[in-house]
Amino acid sequence: MFFLSHRGSADRSRQVLRLSVACAVMCLLPLAQASTAKDDDSAAAPHHAPSAAAARRAAADKVAAEFADKADAVKTISAATAAAAAADLGNPVPRAKARDPMDIIRERLATRLGAASVRAPSDHAEVKVVSKEPGAAREPAAPKATSTRLAALAPGLSDGVLGGGHASALNARSAVAVRPVGGAHWSYEGDTGPAAWAQLQPEYSACGSGLRQSPIDIRDGIKVELDAVQFDYRPSGFRVIDNGHTVQVNVAAGNTIEITGKRYELVQFHFHRPSEERIDGKPFDMVVHLVHKSVDGRQAVVAVLLDRGSAQPVVQAVWNNLPLEKGDEVAAKSPLDLNALLPTDRRYYTYMGSLSEPPCSEGVLWMVMKTPVQVSPEQIGIFSRLYPMNARPIQSVSGRLIKESN
Repeated sequence: MFFLSHRGSADRSRQVLRLSVACAVMCLLPLAQASTAKDDDSAAAPHHAPSAAAARRAAADKVAAEFADKADAVKTISAATAAAAAADLGNPVPRAKARDPMDIIRERLATRLGAASVRAPSDHAEVKVVSKEPGAAREPAAPKATSTRLAALAPGLSDGVLGGGHASALNARSAVAVRPVGGAHWSYEGDTGPAAWAQLQPEYSACGSGLRQSPIDIRDGIKVELDAVQFDYRPSGFRVIDNGHTVQVNVAAGNTIEITGKRYELVQFHFHRPSEERIDGKPFDMVVHLVHKSVDGRQAVVAVLLDRGSAQPVVQAVWNNLPLEKGDEVAAKSPLDLNALLPTDRRYYTYMGSLSEPPCSEGVLWMVMKTPVQVSPEQIGIFSRLYPMNARPIQSVSGRLIKESN
């Protein structure tokens, strides 16, 4: 019986609440319809006189005021009814955290009147009805935040993707090229020549004190079955720079060699005249050094000797892209296939040495191809006009082991 009595009280409370809301809606509907009719008449009339806009604002304010009075009354009745129902059930009146139903009705009425609803920033939601002139300009939407990732990614995109080439990759790789950039000025003659390199800068001290320096006169090598150098060269983009010491070619990524199970990636190649290496005391007209680097920073250089003969297509492609000024870098339009620069006979000499220019760092694996490649006298002459002599003198072998392919 106690349960039935409480259930009856709750049902009566809900019925009273429904009647209250129904009364509010019935009272406000004529006002909303009347306001809508006024708005329709106003929309049909020309908007020349300022009094028409004032009349619309006044009508909207009046409807809003009447609506607020009746809504507050309905809200009071609803709250009292809810409190009574809760008291019948023996429960305290909880604090309402959800939106008040009357706020929803106010918003719907504001939509019918063409007004804007503004929610006050407080714990208790309050909806204000603000009259809005027909044709009033909307406030511009706030711009979306720009991704910082795109900005971060801008230099790379401008040089590479947007530029439609390998420029950014080549620039990054040239930064790790083993040829020195900056530092003390050095040359191949005079007061800044090879005899003075070690005194020019502390970082160049190995040029004078190192015991495994390059180049050397290769002779008395031990003939053994050496592992073949596995060349994985493919047509690639390249850039030519005259760095003040030689003509250097920075090559796009993807060209590698593998020797004794270790892989090295080609970074750049450059030229010397005459050849720095000698074979049994014999020099050659030129040499090209292909500089590679492994993932752990170890360096490996493949030396291809160049001898006078017929024109060499790879060398000619490089000369075709020579920059007009020292320090400038020219990006070639056509790719370069370095397989055409290698001799058909891939047998070689090998020894441990150093870079052949400052800072003369040691621990470099050298592989000198036994068979030279031909270049034309005209091609030799072009380089000679830029660098008549850019070869370091022969260094002491100092008891190092030299091996050569059978």
